[in-house]
Amino acid sequence: MATTILVVDDSAMARKMLVRALPAQWDVELRQASNGVEALAAYRQGDIDVMFLDLTMPEMDGFEVLETLRAEGLNCLVVVVSADIQPEAQERVKRLGAIAFVKKPVAPETLAPVLREYGVVL
Repeated sequence: MATTILVVDDSAMARKMLVRALPAQWDVELRQASNGVEALAAYRQGDIDVMFLDLTMPEMDGFEVLETLRAEGLNCLVVVVSADIQPEAQERVKRLGAIAFVKKPVAPETLAPVLREYGVVL
């Protein structure tokens, strides 16, 4: 059974680069969103196992998405993918329920260990 991954970033190029960083042998169903509002709509439809979430986006940023997911009983794994590597941002996203913080651009070898640590076998 495929793992459903939602890639959330306002940059189409960043989404494309993250998708390319996913190992080809992973059995995944990919979905994409260009902002936090779209991400929450996709999440609310169900079946999102893993969300790769950017922090800086229009309409609703990644912090707001995490706050909303937490308020709604977060039931997917969220990996924040951001160029904002400030320790405060990393600590904040962890407090809001993200399982990991990955620096952009994403290197393929960084994704599998993060997900394996939380029991996601792809």
